Amino acid sequence: MNVQMPEKRSILSISLIARVLDTTLRLLAGEITRPQPGAGAVLNRIVDILLVQLLRAWLDAAPAGARTASWLSALTDPVAGPALAVLHTQPGRDWTIPSLAAAIGVSRATLARRFPAQVGTTPAAYLTRWRMGLAAVRLRDTDHTVGAIARSLGYTSEYAFNRAFTRARHIPPGRYRTHSRTQISPLTDGPDAEC
Repeated sequence: MNVQMPEKRSILSISLIARVLDTTLRLLAGEITRPQPGAGAVLNRIVDILLVQLLRAWLDAAPAGARTASWLSALTDPVAGPALAVLHTQPGRDWTIPSLAAAIGVSRATLARRFPAQVGTTPAAYLTRWRMGLAAVRLRDTDHTVGAIARSLGYTSEYAFNRAFTRARHIPPGRYRTHSRTQISPLTDGPDAEC
């Protein structure tokens, strides 16, 4: 019989995760079993903390080489992480590989190689998806015109924005706005919906 033992790092990670989650889960159980004034607000924060702890544990537990490409795992990468932060904070800027590389202080070649390896797509494709997600939220939650939303996300023409949005969401922005206000789906309409 050939039994393979888990790696020492995995055992340590599991042990640490269990201790951290145990404390949070005890706090959660206490709030649920003994509700007090403000319990709803406290429960929301505990669930937020639990989510962050689980995400941290997932990132820490997987060896860097074994992680699949995703924006979440890319956040810890020294090249892709800062690039994502810049794209997220300035989605309306006219980003190119050279301008993004300069903004984060790396060479164009390094960015062009590392970003897709970590995120799973090119910076341009990621930015387009991010913009379309933001556009979807703004169309649903604001009364800004389609043109104003397009300009805020870096599109110089409403026509170009309409084409990009329709290609990404399979519905024109105006119809999306009408439809989304009658049938809100928070799991699929946020800026991260397809990221």
